[in-house]
This record gives sequence, structure tokens and C-alpha cells, in this order.
Amino acid sequence: MSPEVMDALRRLGSGFNLPQVQALYAPLLAAQPHDGVRLVTDLAYGPHARHRLDVYQPEGLPPPGGWPVLVSFHGGGFIRGDKAQRANIGWWGAQQGLLTVLPNYRLAPESRWPSGPEDVVAVWQALRQQAAALGANPDRIVLMGESAGAAHVAAATLLRRFQPADWRIAGAVLLSGPYNARLEGLARVPFGVATPDPRNEAYFGPDPADWDAASVVDQVDAAPFPLLIAFAQRDLLQMQVQAGELFARLVSRHGFAPALHCWAEHNHFSPGHSFGTADVSVSAAVLDFVRRLTA
Repeated sequence: MSPEVMDALRRLGSGFNLPQVQALYAPLLAAQPHDGVRLVTDLAYGPHARHRLDVYQPEGLPPPGGWPVLVSFHGGGFIRGDKAQRANIGWWGAQQGLLTVLPNYRLAPESRWPSGPEDVVAVWQALRQQAAALGANPDRIVLMGESAGAAHVAAATLLRRFQPADWRIAGAVLLSGPYNARLEGLARVPFGVATPDPRNEAYFGPDPADWDAASVVDQVDAAPFPLLIAFAQRDLLQMQVQAGELFARLVSRHGFAPALHCWAEHNHFSPGHSFGTADVSVSAAVLDFVRRLTA
């Protein structure tokens, strides 16, 4: 991370500062190279208008067995966001030799829990079915989510009820996600969350009974698998608390041994923007994790 970006992130602090982060990274991402990558856009993986994904393929022939796959789900507080906003991850991933997939998924309030994990699984199924055509290795798929996308990936991978009989992934990466809907609903004052909550209530609903059923930390029943849990030094407070809570539950109750990362100097929105820039503090750690799983 350059001193200029570091200073700017320090000044921004830990609040909701997405527009400022976008403006900070815009000139850096405008210079990101796109060479060596073939892009296929808007492939359908389901019937909804949001059931579309973009595929960033490394140029050249795939290796024996196919390229390892990184699927990255954008954030947006359950109510907004688009795959195009994380195109930098697609270009970056393909240039590292990963078939990189960026899906859209259904959004609240039109679509509520559990539409997120359902869409994650639908993407996985589509990639398994189309692996040969895409040059992908269907047994070397890593799922990654950021913010709300991390919540969806966590639910899909940690709760067996969403998984088909042939479910199999190489691992998952969770970046600054919310994993306890009940906690956020009951701790709005210390977390600085508005009432009514335009984000969680749109997706999980206003009824606390529904929050219990959707709190991933209390519902984990999947067997351990390789997992990276991350948050940022200047993350939103509720994301820091929930990353620690999920890590502790998985280790102490479920036999997991997740990697745990705190991205120094970053805030909630900057890690995803940093992929494909000279700041490799996030992308290098993610790449190392993915390569170890897919070697």
C-alpha cells in the first residue's frame, strides 16, 4: 500500500465511506492491465434476471484437468451491488492463472433469506455442469465473498441443508461478512446500525424469530474444510465482532482450523478495491491461500 493511499484510508476511518473509497481507487484501477484474459459476460445460471455471471479466462490452453476456479461474490448490504463493480478481481484472478467467475445474485427486498446461499449453490452447480466448456476443473473451486457476499458464501458452505449430495469445494474465503443476524438486530446501538435497519431487515425480515433461523454461527453443521476468515483494521465494528465470533465457534465447537487475517490499514470497502493494484496486502494472501488449495 502506498503512503498516499494509507494516509487517505486513515483519514477516512471506519465509517460508511464507500463513495470516498471508490474515488480513491478509481485512478489506480483505471491503470489495471487487462491483457492475457478472455472475458465472457452474462452467462445465465438460473431463471432470474440477476442470475448472470461473468467469466474471466486465462488466455491459452487450460492445464491438464482444467484451470482452478475462483468464484467471487460482491457485497452490497444485501440490497445493492453488481458483478461489474468487482471486475478488477476478475482481471486480477485470470492473470494469476485462475478461471475467475463473478456472479450477480438476487437482492432484497425482492428476494429474502435464504436466496443468497441458494444462489451461491446454483452458481456452483452451473460451473460444475459447464466445466468442460469453460476449461475449468470442477473439483478445484474456491468460493469467495465480500461483505453480504461473504454472508451468502458462509451460509452455503457451513450449512448442509443448502448443499446437494455431490457438494464439493476446495475451500472458501470470507471477507468482512455478517454471520449473526440476531446479534446485529439486538446490538444496533453499539454497532451504530439504524432502526429500522435498511439492510438486514430488507433481507432477513423484521421478526427476531427469523433472525435466529438465519444466524449462521448458530446453525453450522458442515464438516471442516479449508477456510480463510478476514476483516479489516478499520472495518465496520459489527464485521470485526462477527469475524471473531465465527472463528471462535468454528475452532472451539466444530473442529475447524481456519486461517484468520486482519488487513492492516484497510477499512470495510478497500480490500476488494485493492485487487489488481500495487497494494498486494490483501490479494497476495488470498492468492497464496487459493493456490495451496488448488495446486
